[in-house]
Amino acid sequence: MSYQPPYTITPQILQRVADIVELLTRWAVSADSGLSPQLRRNNRIRTIQASLAIENNTLSIEQVSAVLDGKQVLGLPREIQEVRNAFSAYEQLPHWQAHSPTDLLAAHALLMSGLVNDAGSFRAGGVGVYNDQALIHMAPPASRVAELMRDLLAWLASAPVHPLIASCVFHYEFEFIHPFADGNGRMGRLWQTLILSQWQPVLAYLPVESIIRIKQTEYFQALAEADRLGDSTPFIDFMLQALQDAMAEALAKTPVKTPVKTPGKILALIRENALITIPELALLIGVNERSIERSLKKLQAEHRLSRIGPAKGGQWKVIE
Repeated sequence: MSYQPPYTITPQILQRVADIVELLTRWAVSADSGLSPQLRRNNRIRTIQASLAIENNTLSIEQVSAVLDGKQVLGLPREIQEVRNAFSAYEQLPHWQAHSPTDLLAAHALLMSGLVNDAGSFRAGGVGVYNDQALIHMAPPASRVAELMRDLLAWLASAPVHPLIASCVFHYEFEFIHPFADGNGRMGRLWQTLILSQWQPVLAYLPVESIIRIKQTEYFQALAEADRLGDSTPFIDFMLQALQDAMAEALAKTPVKTPVKTPGKILALIRENALITIPELALLIGVNERSIERSLKKLQAEHRLSRIGPAKGGQWKVIE
């Protein structure tokens, strides 16, 4: 019998999924053909800084940006290495498959390169999660890690739920197993981003980690509550809310590309070539000649455009 992680799909979870899909659709429309390279980079920097800050990395967004620009930064060598590794890992997202054990290990090797001796390998010993000095989670024994991860990745490959929910379930189960000696938190967040980006590529640049950083206490509380119940439902609910918040924030910050209407396109083309003909305007704009003629009459009636000379041999003049 194949492994099935325990969780419950509540009406609230279904509503959150619907809300996120609606926001995602609006974000995609606002971004038009895609996020600008600068916006993608800014979001990636926010993602890296926040995910590492959760792990006590003290570098600011400005310092992270400077590190990635190759500038000298006053900071601990380990923290600078963490930034470089994280950027390399997130840049590799398009080349990995979320259900691949090989890719998972390769990602950990890249993320933790130069930071731990066993980067890219499952842990060989026991590990616990502590809050200050208090043990809040004891992970399964090392002898079970390979089997548990194999089952979890197999489930992910054909998860019978929406990718938004599957990504949250995986994130919780991954943190519960804690398969590596170090780097489990940042790996879990990285892998959830990978799962989501394979559903919708634009989500590779959604800085949900910045929301988790702000709600860090609630994040750990959701993990602890899921542990207590033996069921990832509380964590799914928390993460979907974080994704929804991140999506709403991204939508608010994405410049809306307002479509240029036919009259505006006509004026722009005439400014470049006053001798342009109606057939040429129709071809360049992608509408029929009758539409061009109607727009020209409207522009002339509004005193935004005038005709100098005859229909044949004359030229247009834009009235500024």
